[in-house]
Amino acid sequence: VQLQASGGGLVQAGGSLRLSCAASGRTFSTYNMGWFRRAPGKEREFVAAISKSGDSKYFADSVKGRFTISRDNARNTVYLQMNSLKPEDTAVYYCAARYSGSGIYIQLYEYNYWGQGTLVTVSS
Repeated sequence: VQLQASGGGLVQAGGSLRLSCAASGRTFSTYNMGWFRRAPGKEREFVAAISKSGDSKYFADSVKGRFTISRDNARNTVYLQMNSLKPEDTAVYYCAARYSGSGIYIQLYEYNYWGQGTLVTVSS
């Protein structure tokens, strides 16, 4: 599967952005999906995950209550809605896909495919 992330940009603190990750190739509904991010000078970290059906979702504590994840299997797209953004949310955001299993995966090594990343910059 090929993943293309988009939707990043510059936003003021307290604002919102919606990231999209479009998939092509194998049937999208067969993939568990996740979002990760890498802030300047830091390691890539887990942000949110969603199961193949969309029934299960999980968030990092740092974004819980502010970010939501959803997917549209008919459009082969997963979304990350980011509200109440903070300067510490500034990072390159990556979407990832895992084919095997069904559920929530939060470790980088659990994912087989990665998108190229989209930059989110939150100004104070």
